[in-house]
Amino acid sequence: QLQLVESGGGLVQPGGSLRLSCAASGFTLVYFAIGWFRQAPGKEREGVSWISSSGGGTRYLDSVKGRFTISRDNAKNTVYLQMNSLKPEDTAVYYCAADPWAEGLGPWEYEYWGQGTQVTVSS
Repeated sequence: QLQLVESGGGLVQPGGSLRLSCAASGFTLVYFAIGWFRQAPGKEREGVSWISSSGGGTRYLDSVKGRFTISRDNAKNTVYLQMNSLKPEDTAVYYCAADPWAEGLGPWEYEYWGQGTQVTVSS
């Protein structure tokens, strides 16, 4: 059974950092592009970052450029999202998603989804 599991969320003060992990089981991530998405209460799900299957290509939502970094370790079957300089507006449930053909930040591009991890940025 294909499964993605996110971890690393939590409560952090503004300006702080968190690293989210997306671990796969039941399949190998090496053939999949991965996207990170987030959804705040009352808002639509939005794409935050994308990484190609090789790791050679990345994309970011404009509002997180320079603060978030996506990376992958195919040997560990895991993708990461390093989030620095966090702001209250980054508060959301963060999801990872996988698809062999995804090339961007549209949720419709992805077939497999994790259950999400809560990130709360508050003083």
